[in-house]
Parts: sequence; C-alpha cells; structure tokens
Amino acid sequence: MTLQQMEYVLAVDRFRHFAKAAEHCRVTQPTLSAMIQKLEEELGTKIFDRGQQPVCPTPAGVLVISQARNVLFQAGRIRDIIEEEKHSMSGTFNLGVLPTIAPYLLPRFFPQLMKKYPQLDIRVVEMKTDVIKSALRTGEIDAGIVAGLSDMDEFDRVPLFYEPFHVYVSRESELFGREVIRTSDLSGAQLWLLDEGHCFRDQLVRFCQLKAAKASQMAYHLGSMETFMRMVEGGRGITFIPGLAVLQLSEAQKELVHAFAIPCPTRQLILLTHKDFVRQTLKETLVREIRRAVPSEMQELQSTQVLV
Repeated sequence: MTLQQMEYVLAVDRFRHFAKAAEHCRVTQPTLSAMIQKLEEELGTKIFDRGQQPVCPTPAGVLVISQARNVLFQAGRIRDIIEEEKHSMSGTFNLGVLPTIAPYLLPRFFPQLMKKYPQLDIRVVEMKTDVIKSALRTGEIDAGIVAGLSDMDEFDRVPLFYEPFHVYVSRESELFGREVIRTSDLSGAQLWLLDEGHCFRDQLVRFCQLKAAKASQMAYHLGSMETFMRMVEGGRGITFIPGLAVLQLSEAQKELVHAFAIPCPTRQLILLTHKDFVRQTLKETLVREIRRAVPSEMQELQSTQVLV
C-alpha cells in the first residue's frame, strides 16, 4: 500500500473516470488502473464499481477513500513542513480560482510566476466559492482565490485587491447614452446574468435589488461571462463585468463599459487557506506577485466604492 496508490484512488473518485484521473495524475491509464487493482487485491475488496458510468466507489470504497484522503493530507503536511524549513519555492501547489476572476487575473501574474520559479508546479482549477471551501477542507487544494464573504471564519484570509463592477451596455439599449448607470435604471433592462451560486452574480443582484434577475435566465441558462459579453456586443441587453476584464478590452469594446453611479459596487478578492497551512513562504510570494499584477488603484478601497 503506497501513497501513490492513494493519490490515484482519490483522482478516480474526483473525476469518476479512469482516463481523466490518469491525465490529472500525469500517468497512463493502464498504469493508474494497474496500481489501483493491485491495491484492491492487497485489501481483498473492490474500491470502485467499474460496471457503472460514471465510475462509482463501492460501499467499502467510500470508507477507503475517506481514510486515504486523511492519510494523504497528513503526509502532505510532513512534506510541507520540510519545504517551509528550506523556504522552498518548489513542489506542487493546487490553487482554486473563481471562474469570474481566473480569465482576467491569471494572465497578469501566472506566466511570470512560472518563469521566475520554474521548480514550482502550480495547478489551477476554476471553482465556485462553495466548491473551493469544500476542497480546502478536504485538502484537495492548498489555497483559493475568492471574493470576500461573511462566512469564512474557519479559514485564514489574506486581502489581495479591490475590484469594482461595471455595466456592459449594448449600443441598442436605451441605457447606452447614460454617463453612469443607477441601480434603478436596471429594473426593466434585458439582463444577462450568471446562474445562482456565482458570488459575482449574487452580490450584484442584492446590491441592485434586481427583481428581474430570474427572468434573464429563461433566455440563456448556464451562460458564461464571456458569452454574455458577446451577446451585448451583438446588440442585445446588458451584463456586468469586473474591473480586470475591462483592461483586456479593445477600444471599441470599452465604449460599451459604463460606470455605476456612486457608490460603485466593489468586491474584495482574498486568498483563502486552511488555518494550519504550513508553506507561508510560498503563500507570501503568491500574494506579493498577485498584488504587483493589478493596477495600483485596486490596492485600496476608494471613497467612491462600497463593498458588496
């Protein structure tokens, strides 16, 4: 019984697919399957029911997976303690990032970080806030970049930056000619909104008191922010975008960006880690690189902004 076998078991449990688990573990599928089968033979029980699609753990497998997760978490802490003693910037680091921040923040710091620390293997997964919190509890990820909310006391929180929201307005909308957009202007607008569960969406719905929020999802369900931006550019309705997204727009696209009336709704992005997270050197480096990558005006909450 080895730690590697346990890692393979957890990967299959996570992806419920042997090929995807093997790709995640960076091994061939036959290698991963053989190692899990060898563990099953040693234990004298099946961990996974391979006859189901997606693959599901057996009742005994559920217990094995739970214990394997605890073992790997504790084994990982031993490695982390040694790496931190060396002030090391190497090894694997799993980072969860909100889908509404990843496309705009990661390109600003991630390539430079990898170039500066080539021995550091950061693996990024886009996750919603609740999934990030759950993954931190189980040790599936080491840290998460999320919007600050009130129910995160169980984690260590490091402020990163403050990001204002903007309104993205189609040229055909009656709001296009407005210099600023008030929340009262949005009540009858054609809104393209993310599904419930995205904190980006939920924060704005509360701030703007949007009674029409449900109706917008009848037209387009499970959309992405980028999809909604294309809909607006095509001449239909409005949507909301974060401040970092504006920096990636062309001049023509920036003409569709409208500011909220003061106070402007703003979110605080934070780095979440487990309270007993060991690798402080790596954490401090990550925080420093992220802060360097965002505009200076996002370092502090402005007098014209309000946290949502």
